[in-house]
Amino acid sequence: MAYELYYWPGIQGRGEFVRLALEDAGADYKDVARTQAGMAAMMTMLADKSASRPPFAPPFLRHGRQVIGQVANILLYLGPRLGLSPRGQADRLFAHQLQLTVTDLVAEVHDTHHPVGNGLNYEDQKPEARRRAQEFRGSRIGKYLGYFERVLAANRKGGAWAVGSDATYVDLSLFQVVEGLRYAFPRAMAKQERHWPRLVAVHDRVSTRPRIAAYLASPRRIPFNEDGIFRRYEELDG
Repeated sequence: MAYELYYWPGIQGRGEFVRLALEDAGADYKDVARTQAGMAAMMTMLADKSASRPPFAPPFLRHGRQVIGQVANILLYLGPRLGLSPRGQADRLFAHQLQLTVTDLVAEVHDTHHPVGNGLNYEDQKPEARRRAQEFRGSRIGKYLGYFERVLAANRKGGAWAVGSDATYVDLSLFQVVEGLRYAFPRAMAKQERHWPRLVAVHDRVSTRPRIAAYLASPRRIPFNEDGIFRRYEELDG
């Protein structure tokens, strides 16, 4: 039974965290909105008032009769099915906790370029964005990535990965976080990365996983752009 991922077709955005898990596992999946008539199908599902458990917004995943929304929730569902979840309830809950923390970080990244409102253009909130980005670069990047570095150092099962002794969906998400921050804030990351050697090492290990490497080199990997979550605006990088 193929997985159906519903997300905006022209951006990595939040959907990329799900794509990375599906790609790493070699899962049979369809990126629905990138297919012919796929956008119409996605919008029809979002507008379906008869659905008993409707998704709020993309990304959401359909697998058989199941429709699951929110990135962390989708990965909680996919993890055991794709072999990307740790064993044992305590470790699975901790992995989910880490993914929810990634969700918080992604929201703060978004707010560096849209601090006032999503319905406004970036150009309409540049002064506020500069102020928000300065605070993000100065304290929030270090707070989040320092936390993930501490988690990696505390892993008693080898420390090569975030939870347990094998890679999980959390490690794939940490790869995407580093990639995205390097794109959006290259100067800030160049200055700060030395403080998080374990996190950078996880990024590098993920990038060389065979299916991930093949995905990154393929047209399925949408390039970063200024319509997604991670955006490069020169004036926001200090």
